[in-house]
Amino acid sequence: MNRSSIRVAIVYHSGYGHTERQARAVKEGVEQVHGAEALLLTVEDAQMRWDDLSAAEAIVFGAPTYMGGPSAAFKAFQDATSKAVMAKGFAWKDKIAAGFTNSGARSGDKLATLIQIALFAAQHGMHWVNLALPPANNSTTGSEEDLNRLGFWLGAGAQSNTDQGPDLAPPEADLATARHLGRRVAEATLQFALGRTARGRAA
Repeated sequence: MNRSSIRVAIVYHSGYGHTERQARAVKEGVEQVHGAEALLLTVEDAQMRWDDLSAAEAIVFGAPTYMGGPSAAFKAFQDATSKAVMAKGFAWKDKIAAGFTNSGARSGDKLATLIQIALFAAQHGMHWVNLALPPANNSTTGSEEDLNRLGFWLGAGAQSNTDQGPDLAPPEADLATARHLGRRVAEATLQFALGRTARGRAA
């Protein structure tokens, strides 16, 4: 990787495939930004690739919301970072971070999951990037096709009908919202990396 490019890792758990579709949409968004490349890892794979995560300039975390919080598999990944990352110092300090989640209900307490992921990033000294989209589908002129149709600020939310497989859910509006998040993270990470380079030259 040359000095003008950055890598965004996307670490996720998906129980039924719906959150994986969301993760892949985040990856597509990252790859739409010139100078950015994406690394997509399940939480299981990520625990065998700590060096790759340490080398990434940004990490986007994703998990389904089960029972008002991240899935047990994602929580196991969080817990594993205590020894694999924190014990070796602030290895993820000043990386860019963001998050996304999916649930069967429109709210589904997804905000609780995003807050948990944001706190996890803060424990590692990371810089959190929010969604930066206004809430949508909240008036007579809104529609189910709007970006951020579910009205989240902290990260990207998606809703998947419980009787539909990942071939149909989440809907395109939620995947487009995830792509928006991927682009935003990549752009913010590039700005951060360029600023760090410029500061180093001026020092």
